Amino acid sequence: MKTFIASLTAVLLLLLPGAARAGTVTVKGSDTLVILGQRWAEAFMKKNPSIKLQVTGGGSGVGLAALVNGTTDIAMSSRPIKDAENEKLRARSKSPATQIAVAKDGVTFYVHESNKLDALTAEQLRDIYLGDVTSWKDVGGADAPLVVYSRENSSGTYVFVKDHLLKGEDYTASAQTLPGTAAVVNAVAKEKNGIGYGGAAYAKGVKELKVLQGKEAISPSAENIQSGKYPLSRELYFYLRTQPTGDAKAFIDFILSPEGQALATQVGYFPVK
Repeated sequence: MKTFIASLTAVLLLLLPGAARAGTVTVKGSDTLVILGQRWAEAFMKKNPSIKLQVTGGGSGVGLAALVNGTTDIAMSSRPIKDAENEKLRARSKSPATQIAVAKDGVTFYVHESNKLDALTAEQLRDIYLGDVTSWKDVGGADAPLVVYSRENSSGTYVFVKDHLLKGEDYTASAQTLPGTAAVVNAVAKEKNGIGYGGAAYAKGVKELKVLQGKEAISPSAENIQSGKYPLSRELYFYLRTQPTGDAKAFIDFILSPEGQALATQVGYFPVK
C-alpha cells in the first residue's frame, strides 16, 4: 500500500503544472520577465547541458504563490514581495524570502502608432486609469473615446502601476483586462484609440509614450531607466525560499554575470548593475 501511495504521489507531481521535479530547476511567475527568463535558461543550458531549467509565466502573484506552496524553486516577480506573502513563506519555510534583483525595466504606456500624442504627465495617465478622463480630447488628443487596457490583478506590473501611479486607488471598471503584456501590445496595435502598459521590451508595433515632468518629456530609454530618471523605473526580481545553492545558484550567478546581463540588454531590458 505504501509503495502504491508513493508511486501515485510521484505521478501526481509529474502531472502538476509548475511542480518542482527532481533534476530540474523550476522558475515561474512574472510575464514581464518570462521572455528574458527563457533566454537566460537557453543560454545557461547550452553551457551546462546536465542542468535542466523549466521557465513558465502566469504573473508575479502566481509565481510567488507557487514559491510559498513549494511548486517552484524560483519565483519571478516584477514587484517586491508583499508582507503577507512573506509571512506565509516564513510560516512554511521558517525564513523570509531571499530577494535577488536580476534586471531593470521601465513600465511603459503604449498607444497606437497613429496617435498624435508623444507624451502625457503622470497625472494624466492616472486620470485615464482611474476613469476620470474618458476621451483623448481631454488630454490633448483626438476627439475620440479612450479604450483602456490593463493587466490582470495577479500581475506584478498591475500592482506596480496601482501602487506607484494610482496611489493605491482602483482601476477604472471600464479597463479591459488582458492576460499578458503581449496581449496588451497586440490589442493596442489594433485599436487606434487604445492605451495599455507593460515592460519596455514588449513595445513592438506600438508607440511608447514619454512621461512629461514640467517641460521635459522623459522616455523609457536605457540611460533614463538605469539612472532612475524615468519615473516608472523598477527592478525585476527572483525570489527563493532560502539563499540559492547548487544548480539554482549556478543559474543566478550566470544571470548576474556580464554575459547574463548582456542578454538582458539584448532582449530589451537593462542591467541591474
